[in-house]
Amino acid sequence: MEIVAARVASFHYTLTDDDGTVIDKSAEGNPLPYFHGGGNIVPGLEQALEGRKAGDTLKVDVKPEEGYGLRNDSLVQAVPRQAFQGIDTIEPGMQFQAQGGAGPMLVTVVEVGETEVKIDGNHPLAGKTLHFAIEIVDVRDATEAEKEVGQVVQQAA
Repeated sequence: MEIVAARVASFHYTLTDDDGTVIDKSAEGNPLPYFHGGGNIVPGLEQALEGRKAGDTLKVDVKPEEGYGLRNDSLVQAVPRQAFQGIDTIEPGMQFQAQGGAGPMLVTVVEVGETEVKIDGNHPLAGKTLHFAIEIVDVRDATEAEKEVGQVVQQAA
């Protein structure tokens, strides 16, 4: 069975950066299921999986434009330290949910000063080429519930 729209595919993956450093991978023995055509994984990877079958292995390089996008310098800004009231320790690398123009967004602290904190609203992988090693383990038709919501619906155990 091929991966096409409205099917659920499950795959093992290892994601590395340009230096070969592992950024993320599927949990041991637990492939990642996704609803194909639902926009639930980065577009470049979803396109590369189209038409593939269980048992296929492939390497996919996803450019920033088809991954988490290019970096947007306007998403890096300094905010008053007072905006972090109630938080005693603020360190680079910490992440917080902030309210952006399009709703909630995740920001990462990049620099902490006496009166200001520099935050970055870009996705941590924005501007990076993503290198995936993929092993497809299963392809099935989506259930009616999955088709309705456009994503995998986990069954209660």
